[in-house]
Amino acid sequence: MPAPSSDETERLLGDLPDFKLVGLLHGASNYTFLAELGPQQPVPLRVVYKPGRGESPLWDFAAGTLYRREVAAYELSKVLGWPRIPPTVVRRDAPHGVGAVQLFIEADGRHFLGSNRQDSDTWLRVALFDVITNNADRKSGHCLFDGEDRVWVIDHGLTFHVDEKLRTVIWDFASQELPDNLCGDVERAVLELGRGPATRKFERLISPGEIRVLKRRMRAVLERDWRFPEPTSAWSIPWPPV
Repeated sequence: MPAPSSDETERLLGDLPDFKLVGLLHGASNYTFLAELGPQQPVPLRVVYKPGRGESPLWDFAAGTLYRREVAAYELSKVLGWPRIPPTVVRRDAPHGVGAVQLFIEADGRHFLGSNRQDSDTWLRVALFDVITNNADRKSGHCLFDGEDRVWVIDHGLTFHVDEKLRTVIWDFASQELPDNLCGDVERAVLELGRGPATRKFERLISPGEIRVLKRRMRAVLERDWRFPEPTSAWSIPWPPV
């Protein structure tokens, strides 16, 4: 299998022919398929496919935008350098139309709650990413462990809203200050979103207003008195939490 973080993996996700649906992944609120790509590989490349027209209607997120938010989250993780998100691209020539295609991660069943064997820096970065992207649905099961004990985070369709939407199971860092070693990453991301290829990519994925508020959130976490938010009510934790 290609290195999950490589440009080559993204190219394969977008270009490999013979897009074969293997089955429907159960438990998702939107249509989510396990699929295989391409005859050129020693074994087919396994992917997760989320078509835009399979998204359930929501009152607060525009229809047909969730798959683009998945890709935007991946692109932001590349700019920041964290957290680890499987390569994700927009693909138009898919069986059920345009949607997000993401590299499938062979996970071992562990997730954040009850199986936390990672150092706290890993979860701190995930928590900060969720604040920056305004993630409205960080469930424990969206944090996958692979065979090398690495954490991969998935399911970023409910992100980048202009209104406050943060809902997560990771409140371990509430009221803590932002560590100095992460400031440079966030500062770089603000600059990258203000110019060049990264800006053009995001303009194709989320709205101008969402980009503007994203940059505002990143600037906010860099302020001297900023601290990780605290839960405000039971609504602050997604249901089900896993």
